[in-house]
Amino acid sequence: MVVEDDPVTRRLLCRAIEREPSLVLCSAVGTVHEARSYLSQWPIDVLLTDLGLPDGSGISVIRDCRQLRPRADVLVITMSSEEEHILACIEAGAAGYVLKESVQLNIVDAIVDLRAGGSPISPVIARKVLTRIRVAAALVDHHSMGEVEPVLLTRRECSILDAISRGGSYAKVAEAQGLSVGTVQTHIKHIYAKLGVHSRTEAIIEAQRRGLIASTARQV
Repeated sequence: MVVEDDPVTRRLLCRAIEREPSLVLCSAVGTVHEARSYLSQWPIDVLLTDLGLPDGSGISVIRDCRQLRPRADVLVITMSSEEEHILACIEAGAAGYVLKESVQLNIVDAIVDLRAGGSPISPVIARKVLTRIRVAAALVDHHSMGEVEPVLLTRRECSILDAISRGGSYAKVAEAQGLSVGTVQTHIKHIYAKLGVHSRTEAIIEAQRRGLIASTARQV
């Protein structure tokens, strides 16, 4: 499903998808309202969305998709490289974030990578995310004056969080663990509660700080 308000860009994206035999274009719309209406009625595997839409933000479309079609993978394609937009999209449930201006962008390759469990992301975006996590980790270390309170995560919870920190989607993690996506989401809720956090990024940073999962560059 493509959500893009610019007719020319939408047409280019649709043509690229339609030319790929392994992909089927479900729908192409230009507003939040149209996207929400479609998502409430029909299943999809991939949501490809812009952020600046006439009647709202693509971030709300991502949230709707995560609620209505939790098995779907979400890829953002936008002109915005603003940090607040990047983080909001990731926290809302996006697994990939690519810039329209990227001359190397191949939308079909990005979608195939996404469905294979990857997280396609433009280099400039990856750098901003890495920098943000480094800063957040440094702040956590700076404010940790006493001993870290013990937090007990089960072996399953540690395994799930580690897999997600390495870029795995909920669907991919569920498949690898032999669980349903709903069960993985339930484990994530328990992890958030135990760590006292409210997002995937915060959970990864806090778990790394406590030594519950390994810290590697790939975990972004």
